[in-house]
Amino acid sequence: MERLTATTAIVLLTIAVSALVTLSPYAPDIQVLAGFMPARLSGVVQFPGLTAVPVWLTPLSCALIHAGFLHLGMNMLMLGFTGRETERALGPIGLVILYLVGAYAAAFAQWVADPLSTAPMVGASGAASAVVGAYSLLYGQSKAKAIGPIPAKVVHIAWLAVAWTLVNLLMATAFLRGGVAIAAAAHIGGFFAGLALAGPLLRWRWRKA
Repeated sequence: MERLTATTAIVLLTIAVSALVTLSPYAPDIQVLAGFMPARLSGVVQFPGLTAVPVWLTPLSCALIHAGFLHLGMNMLMLGFTGRETERALGPIGLVILYLVGAYAAAFAQWVADPLSTAPMVGASGAASAVVGAYSLLYGQSKAKAIGPIPAKVVHIAWLAVAWTLVNLLMATAFLRGGVAIAAAAHIGGFFAGLALAGPLLRWRWRKA
């Protein structure tokens, strides 16, 4: 029997929680109370009592809920495809660290972009973007060349960062015209975290081996 991977465990947990929330008649309320709301972090909006997830945990809770099954399916496909290969390189602990840090990096980037926003951010795409970033760096074929004193590896990382940023900004603009908001800043923040952590986590794993 094949061992359960960290990637599969995260995917299954996210599907289970997201499906329960999506099918619940209280889904909109749960998205507000468990989603990441920048204005809460800024102290502008507060929920009295114990009704809401603590704000410092919402970067994680928001990754477990989605705005419908299509949103869930797209994120889980992205995570499942890149996560399994990234986990082969970084190991299960490295993958979990990458995902958790990516979730917080995504939330922080979204807060920086609009600290007064009262729109709750939901979905695993920010955390998954960290896995995509690490996957791109670990498995992408670099054709970058050094630019003066800047090493080719640094140029390659910069190229990936710029490309991902432009793609997400263009997607956000296109979807916004259709009336759909995308947390582009969160995607970018998560991806940058993946680029930053891929090397250290890889060295940490093989140093322990």
